[in-house]
Amino acid sequence: EEIVDLFDANQGQKKALRIHEDSGRIFVAGMSTRTVTSADQTMKTLKEGALSRSTASTSMNAQSSRSHAIFTLHITQQRLISSSPASKSEACDDQLADSMNATDSPAASSDSGTGDGSVDFETLTAKLHFVDLAGSERLKRTGATGDRAREGISINCGLLALGNVISALGDKSKRASHVPYRDSKLTRLLQDSLGGNSQTLMIACISPSDRDFMETLNTLKYANRARNI
Repeated sequence: EEIVDLFDANQGQKKALRIHEDSGRIFVAGMSTRTVTSADQTMKTLKEGALSRSTASTSMNAQSSRSHAIFTLHITQQRLISSSPASKSEACDDQLADSMNATDSPAASSDSGTGDGSVDFETLTAKLHFVDLAGSERLKRTGATGDRAREGISINCGLLALGNVISALGDKSKRASHVPYRDSKLTRLLQDSLGGNSQTLMIACISPSDRDFMETLNTLKYANRARNI
């Protein structure tokens, strides 16, 4: 497996991107970032990265994704709050409730804005991972060979590792045991956004064709396991 920076214009000159952990925070050293202040800017940035994704034709899909993709948003919100202990507590509770409904892993902190304690600043931060998982592939059906076959094998390995993590988090009897985050770079990147106080939503894309019945069934089974996290 390798990590590719989709915002890097010189992807031909591969950078050594490594996954690091600092105080429980997972990040990729050297990865490009963009500062956005609106939904329109966010969507423009997402489309920019999507244009750099690797796609190719197989027997099952004319534009098959040849990798998984992760689009990460780091959100920071700061606001003035009342210095009254009661109203401050209520404001924190309301804001955290809203954040839990809309974000992966929220955190809140407050800092005194002035020396007399009349004004406080409340800061909330959250990280959202939008993950596009490439579909699992059976080489017999895709007819892939060479690089396409190797990409398919790598895709399947990442899906298998993620499935094992989901099973470990969703099975009550295994929750106290080891969760194999390090089996894949995909699961390592998502480590701080699976389990814990994070929220996970999985959308399964399936085919209406009866020829793809087994792929559809396996996809639904895979997504069903995520409901138990």
